[in-house]
Formats: sequence, C-alpha cells, structure tokens
Amino acid sequence: MRGSQPGSTRPTHRRPTTHSRSEQTRVPGLVGGREPAAPVDSNRPVLLPPPTRRPRVTSTEKDTDMTDTMRAPADRGERQPPQDVAAEQSVLGGMMLSKDAIADVVDVLGPEDFYRPAHQAVYDCVLDLYSRGEPADAITVAAELQRRGELARLGGAPYLHTLIAAVPTAANAGYYAEIVAEKAVLRRLVSAGTQVVQWGYAGAEGGEEIERVVDRAQAAIYEVTEQRASEDYASLEDLLQPTMDEIDAIASSGGANTGVSTGFVDLDEVTNGLHPGQMWIIAGRPGSGKSTLGLDFTRDCAIKHGQTAAIFSLEMSKTELVMRMLCAEASIRLSDMRGGRMSDDDWARLARRMGEISQAPLFIDDSPNMTMMEIRAKARRLKQRHDLKLLVIDYLQLMTSGKRVESRQQEVSEFSRQIKLLAKELTIPVIAISQLNRGPEQRADHRPMLSDLRESGSLEQDSDTVLLVHRPDAWNRDDPRAGEADLIVAKQRSGPIATVTIAHQLHYSRFTSLAP
Repeated sequence: MRGSQPGSTRPTHRRPTTHSRSEQTRVPGLVGGREPAAPVDSNRPVLLPPPTRRPRVTSTEKDTDMTDTMRAPADRGERQPPQDVAAEQSVLGGMMLSKDAIADVVDVLGPEDFYRPAHQAVYDCVLDLYSRGEPADAITVAAELQRRGELARLGGAPYLHTLIAAVPTAANAGYYAEIVAEKAVLRRLVSAGTQVVQWGYAGAEGGEEIERVVDRAQAAIYEVTEQRASEDYASLEDLLQPTMDEIDAIASSGGANTGVSTGFVDLDEVTNGLHPGQMWIIAGRPGSGKSTLGLDFTRDCAIKHGQTAAIFSLEMSKTELVMRMLCAEASIRLSDMRGGRMSDDDWARLARRMGEISQAPLFIDDSPNMTMMEIRAKARRLKQRHDLKLLVIDYLQLMTSGKRVESRQQEVSEFSRQIKLLAKELTIPVIAISQLNRGPEQRADHRPMLSDLRESGSLEQDSDTVLLVHRPDAWNRDDPRAGEADLIVAKQRSGPIATVTIAHQLHYSRFTSLAP
C-alpha cells in the first residue's frame, strides 16, 4: 500500500467491498448500519409491523410470587430489603420433611420473619398442623392451604414439592432458620433506620428536644435487637396458660421466692423477692444505711446467685463501692481497711474471697451528673449483652435532667415515671434509693412513714414496693434494740404491709438476717 514503510507494525485496512443496489436488496437485515430502503409503490398498501404484546399471565402465575410489589423498587434500580429466599425455602422444605426440624425452627422464627408472604402462609400452615398433632408434609399442607383458599396464590401444590426438593437435608433446618432470622432483623433495622431519619428531620423542623429524639431512636434500635413483634397485645385466652404455669410453679415450690432474691429470708417471705417489671424504692434518712441495703441486694444477686446486676451510683465512687463490698464479703471493718490497719487474718480472709468475688457479673457506673437518658441507654446495653437481672440507682435526689424545669418536684416526678417504664421495658426489677424528708425527726419514735418521701408524691404512686429503713439506735445509742434495723414495707402492690426486723453491721458495711 502507498504510504506504508518496511518493518512497520501498523495494520493495513481494507475498504469494505460494496455491492450493487440489486445485491443489497437481497441481503437480509441491516446493511451499513441501517435498514435498506425499499422502492415506494403508491398503489400498494403500507403494512405496519404487528404490535409487541406482553405474554398473558394467568391468575395462578400472577399469584405464584406474592412479593412482586415488594420487588418493584429493585426493578427501578433501588436496593432490595435484606433477604435469603433459598434459606426460606430450605427451612420450609425441612419442616415438611421432618417433625424434628419443626421443633428446631419454631423457637427461632415467627411467620413475620419470612420475606415472601407465600412463605409466611406455608409456615403458618405447618405450625397449625404441628400444634394439632397432625402430619405436616406436602400433601397435608396443600390440603390445608386449599381449605384456606391460599394454595393457588402461592403456585399450587407443585410449589410445595419445589420447596422439599430445594432443601439439602432436614437436619440443617435450624441453621437455615438462623439465616432467615438474621435477615429479618436486618430488615427491621432498615425500617427502624428510616424512622430514625424521619424523627431527625422532624426534630430539626419542629424544634423537638434532642433528648426525646435520641431516646426514641435508642428505643427503636433496642426493639429491633430484641426482635419484638409489632403487636404487643394478647388475648385473655393466650394469657391464661402462662399464668397457670406460673401459679403451678409457685405451688410446686411451696410458695418460695420466685423473683430475684434480696438475701433476707424474712423479707423474701413477705415480698416473694424482686420481680421483673417492678420499681422498688429504698428510702431512709441520711446515715440510716439505705445505700448499704441496696448494695446488699446487689451482692446477693451477683455474687451468691450469679445473676447480672448493675449499680449506677451518683453518691459514691467505684473504689468506695468495691471497698464496701469487700468489707461485707470478708468481714473486715471498713475503718480498718480505710485506715490501713488490716491484720494478717484480714488479709487472709480477703484473699480467700477475692476469687469468688472477681467472677461475679456485677457492673458499677459512677459517672457524675448522669441523666435518665444515659441510664436507660446503658441499662439497655447491659440487658442486651449480659442479660441484666437487677438495676440499682443510688440515689434519686442527685439525678438531674440537664434542662430547665418548673420545679424540682416536677423533675423528680419525671424520674419516677421513667424508672417505672424502664423496669417494664427491660423486664427487670429496678431499685431507686431515695432520701426522706425531716418528718421522722419530728415524731417521738422517729419512725418513718410513706408520706416522708422527699420532693415528690409520684415516688409513692409509681413504685410497686416502698421499703423504709429505720434504725432505733441511730437516734439513741442506748436504745434496747441497738444493733437492730426495721425494714418497713410501707407499700406493696401484690402483698401485705409488714415490718421485717434484721441486724445491721455497718462497721462491716452490711445488713444480715437475725439468727433464728
């Protein structure tokens, strides 16, 4: 070619061969990137191409997948919610193959955990047959779905056989169920995140307080992790059986304590322990030992029974609380420990108790100026990560909301309401330690009363149990009852009003039950 040089690696290009017009008309398709032009005949009618028709979908095919509308966002280029259809199919197939698989799955999944509504219908049907003691295979499930009028919507009986064919082995149904449950939690998390975004914009536009917005967001996320159902109400029929089971458990134990133990036998006989959802108030005058009593409850829960407990202390530091706890456990005088006068026997007892104490699931937080919102957030994390069983707040009058309020009484009333709601939300007993006013000092016997609760009547209204601490020798050292303390059960929603007498050993920083 002209212009080419020897040794050049540049490829040579040929001009495509052209055809005559007659040849082009014989070539089907496109020539030169466009449709070949046909001669125009004015006397010949113009034939238009037939319109493109969508294939007609029958009602059965239309309803085979009941999640077409849920997948619509993905068709528009948007992201789909988290899901694993193969795992859902394997779960259902395994349940129809083995009754043991149903038992493994039922504790992990609920119908709402499935992404596809068709799979929700099959799961609900399998559980219904299983609860009635009937076999739950492809034939019986198809018959039950047909009776409910749902078989055609999910694709007919062949789809059930497809589910069975999809499962590798029924022995792994529990593992597949965990995958489905994880995807369900992620979908709820996406939904909660959308709500949090909306609350954030609404708070910015409407001027809502940031504390309320943050608290609602934390509650929404906590609800997702707990995998709670959206419907919290229950019919009486559904509640009767668990209630009868609890009554039977109480009767079989001879009426023994069924809640978290307080560590005092006589007090447990009156209150049956600390029950989930309850708000307890331990109140007393300064120096009466109310904080020590709250620490005794915590020690018994965490050290003796191995249940997770937490103390939020606004009064004492972590070191001081641990020091008091070591004195109580090893019977060492607090003054000797503080003054550096511990004997060799004291050190030996302390060393023996250190091993057991160190393994106790007890958490202490002494952050200053803690707000109720911070306490709720920390308690939710402890409940989620460590299965919290008991929470102690020491003490109410040192708490602050961090915002302006009309009166201190109104602020304490809000604290009381939020503590009660926290106990119900986490299903744990919450103990709030409170001060009493000077009412006992104006009486001859110095005995506290329920009306002596300081700063708010809401403490009396919201609490389930109010425990007043009274030490006769705090007013008169020569009192004949020196060394004794009265725990006055001034209020109890589900039990009698009573007074329990115990012994105080405040030099060891503890209370103990009286010798029988």
